[in-house]
Amino acid sequence: MSEDRLSTYRGKRETAASGEPTGRRRRGHPNPIFVVQRHDASSLHFDVRLEVDGVLASWAVPKGPSLDPRDKRLAVQVEDHPLDYADFEGRIGAGYGEGTVIVWDTGTFDNVTERQGEPIALPDAIEAGHLKVVLHGEKLTGAFALTHIKMGGDPKNWILVKVDDDGADRRGRPTSTQNESVLTGRTNEDL
Repeated sequence: MSEDRLSTYRGKRETAASGEPTGRRRRGHPNPIFVVQRHDASSLHFDVRLEVDGVLASWAVPKGPSLDPRDKRLAVQVEDHPLDYADFEGRIGAGYGEGTVIVWDTGTFDNVTERQGEPIALPDAIEAGHLKVVLHGEKLTGAFALTHIKMGGDPKNWILVKVDDDGADRRGRPTSTQNESVLTGRTNEDL
C-alpha cells in the first residue's frame, strides 16, 4: 500500500540527481514519528510530516508552525513522502524542490483525533479533513490540529493551529529564532 502512495513522490523526482531518499528502505520505530523540515527552495517554507500507514503524510507550511494558538497557518497538502525522508538533510539538485533541507524538528506523536468521543484513525481523520496530534519534539510539544479548508477553491489547503495547552507560547517564535537542525546543528545556509 505505501508503494502506491509513493508513486506521486517518485514521479516528481530524479532521486539519483536530487540526492533525495528513494523510499526503498523502511525505518523501524515503535511509535509513529513526525518531522518538520526547513526547506529553502524557491521560497522558504516548513514541511510538516506525520507517519501514517508506512509513509509520511505531508503539508508545506509557508510561515512554519506557530506555538501561538491565535495563529492560523496555511498548510498545503503535498505528496506523501517515504519514511526514510524523515532524516534527510542536504541540497536538492536542479529540478523539483531545488534548494536546501534540514530537519528542523523531529520526534514521536500521539493521534488524539476523536469524533463524538470515539478515537479516529489517522487515515480516516485525514480523509474526513480534521486531525489532532500531540507532538513530542525538541522544538514543538503539545497538541496541534490540522483542518481542511475550502480557501481559494484549492482542495489541498488546510490550516495548522497550535492547541492552547502547556506547549503553547504566545511570545515564542521558534521558526524565526531557532533555524538549526536538531540532528546536525547545521542551518540551511551551511548547506
